[in-house]
Amino acid sequence: MENKDHLLEYTIPQLLRWRVNETGDKVALREKDFGYWNNYTWNDYYDRVRKIALGLEKVGIKKGDKLALIGDNIPEILFMAIGAQSIGAVSAGIYQTSLPEEIAQLINYMDVTAVFCDDQEQVDKLVDVRDQIPQVRKVIYEDPRGMREYRSDDWYLFIDDLYEMGAAAHAENPQKYDALIDQGSPDDICHFCLTSGTTGLSKGSMISHKNYINMGIQISKVDKLENTDEYLSFLPFAWIGEQMNSFGVAMATGITINFPESVETSMEDLKEIGPHFMFGAPRIYETIRSQIWLKIDESYWLNRLIYNKFIKIGEKAARYRMSGERMPAFLGFMAWLGKILLMDPLINQIGLRRLRRAYTGGAALGPELFTFYQAIGVNLKQIYGQTEIVGIAYMHRDGDVRPDTVGIPLPETECKISEQGEILSRSPSVCAGYYKMDDKSAELLEGGWLHSGDAGYLDDNGHLIVIDRVADVMHNSKEEMFSPMFLENKLKFSPYIKEAVIFGDKRDFVSALINIDPIVVGKWAEDRGISFTTYMDLSNNPEVAELLKEAVTDINARAEKDHFKIKRFAVLYKLLDMDDGELTKTGKIRRKFVMEKYKDLYDALYDESVSKKKVEAFFQYQDGQTTTVEAEMSFYTMEGAA
Repeated sequence: MENKDHLLEYTIPQLLRWRVNETGDKVALREKDFGYWNNYTWNDYYDRVRKIALGLEKVGIKKGDKLALIGDNIPEILFMAIGAQSIGAVSAGIYQTSLPEEIAQLINYMDVTAVFCDDQEQVDKLVDVRDQIPQVRKVIYEDPRGMREYRSDDWYLFIDDLYEMGAAAHAENPQKYDALIDQGSPDDICHFCLTSGTTGLSKGSMISHKNYINMGIQISKVDKLENTDEYLSFLPFAWIGEQMNSFGVAMATGITINFPESVETSMEDLKEIGPHFMFGAPRIYETIRSQIWLKIDESYWLNRLIYNKFIKIGEKAARYRMSGERMPAFLGFMAWLGKILLMDPLINQIGLRRLRRAYTGGAALGPELFTFYQAIGVNLKQIYGQTEIVGIAYMHRDGDVRPDTVGIPLPETECKISEQGEILSRSPSVCAGYYKMDDKSAELLEGGWLHSGDAGYLDDNGHLIVIDRVADVMHNSKEEMFSPMFLENKLKFSPYIKEAVIFGDKRDFVSALINIDPIVVGKWAEDRGISFTTYMDLSNNPEVAELLKEAVTDINARAEKDHFKIKRFAVLYKLLDMDDGELTKTGKIRRKFVMEKYKDLYDALYDESVSKKKVEAFFQYQDGQTTTVEAEMSFYTMEGAA
């Protein structure tokens, strides 16, 4: 295998230049716009970045300045980020779903002096808080639609005008850009990546060029990627999971990054691209699994019969493949037959036929879901890490996929478990700390190890098993330990359950608030002639409750210990939502916030005399309007649970 360690000598802009010299005419980026895929070669990529860098310098952006990026995934996000890095400035991604006040807080925290927005929607958020961000000198936008009235204000700058400035500067001094990027060092901080903020305002992890490039190199040592491989960029750019691919993996391996037309069309665009590898949070794979389930449910009875037969065969075969053990000949033949007759056509419909490997991270994924994907022929593997180590520190190897673990350390990564059971890591990809947070940085990197905040242990095979967040691990009233995340994942394997929040710390039993999957449960209800109007109406249906009772009963029957069993549950009248503060930007539950917000429901779960409770449901719409609706929630007690 080609040794790429020499790439660690480059910054990201320098590595982009190296890519141009190696394969300048190869497609580096591809974007779907108005139904057509537009290509950017590495030469085009470099040319755009150079224009941006020189243009930014013209408008007064200099080394050490901070440039925030807000918008959907488009090539210009990368042009702007690497352009800023070329002149020694620091880029920083902000989630496009962030509200104006939150954006203002983050801009002020990170000392941002310029902001790039992809369209009017994001620009208008800055307009709302302009008086709160006086240090911002320029707002650069990509889509001119709706921006005509802003053109007379020099606070705003159209990206095409920035390109023109950069092109003129390059024509005046063709050597200037090379001289600028030659001043960079691999250890320079190039990007602030915001943590997911489960406990409050996000922290800016200070990440260097070497951090990103090292991550791309080490991943490719485990799973080789060809420069002809395709990747679909649909994760939020502000999340480390997307940056590690666009900054790290793409630069280290030369793969092609594809940008969908919109967030809404990404799954359809995925079918057209047919990527060779894929990375996504658990929620993505749960959604795809639900889509597969719906396709099968809508199929003819014979197809359903064949599917149920071959999925069981596939699961048996998957256990051999995942462990690397030799498969019995007859099982191998039947698995091959199922692949030809059913699985290949099925995964081809969702665009995963060419997929060699799929990765999931950001939160734990239930073992059952791993086995399901392996059974249908998708080589799904777990990765584990955090923002502060550029997303990945541990991952499964082919032939050694253990669904209850997150794999073994990447090359150049060390792991140890503290006396308190906390997972500690050391790697060239560990960040320099948090911006302007010396105390928290010292805690994060105490003793030269990255402190994850997660509890876990190494098994006899060197695989890491993550239990839960150290702060989230619970003990019942008898001091028996359990992981709420583990039980939540068990619940979410049911296609009818979209989200779940487990309670039980210092209590006599475990309880849960459950979100149904409105698409799957809605289809189930329609097939049975059950009428409903809203999510609230559907979630409170007694027949839906019986459906969920079956799922909880199944989980309880397979519980390893009695105190893992769920005794009480209720179906929440609304979906948990990041805009309501209940989920982080990456879809993780903000457990303490949820517990405080729904304290009356939490109390009712632990009052076994309560079977029904009237609640006031508060809703806030995207246009800012609010409404309050009275509803009645039901609470259910499971027989046989402790």
